[in-house]
Amino acid sequence: MQVVTTLSPAHISQLHALYTQEWWSKGRTLEQTEQAVANASVVIGIVDDENCLQAFVRVLSDFVFKALLFDVIVADAYRGKGVGEQLVKAVCNHPKLRDVKHFELYCHPEMTDFYRQYGFVETDSNLQLMRRG
Repeated sequence: MQVVTTLSPAHISQLHALYTQEWWSKGRTLEQTEQAVANASVVIGIVDDENCLQAFVRVLSDFVFKALLFDVIVADAYRGKGVGEQLVKAVCNHPKLRDVKHFELYCHPEMTDFYRQYGFVETDSNLQLMRRG
């Protein structure tokens, strides 16, 4: 497994295929996937020995105060094999993100234990997630 920080058109197609298998990203089009990758501050993928994308995360950041992780995804065949760990560590150690004060993400309760082991904690504030659209 190898970390990549640029996705080829083939990798983007493979990412789109991964998206179609998850409830939270099932309706995304290939064009939307291309736009999301192009507009991210940082993208990190993990490819197998055949250069096929097996894991991905995109980050939006100001490179000072905040870095927000989106679309953390690992192919079913690679879950539980340390690939998610490799992905999160690649984000936290990325040279463009080394001075960021806070890394943040949204996750379902069943994923909190996974992220806790990398230093993520629940906030104990009264902040409320708000959404428009």
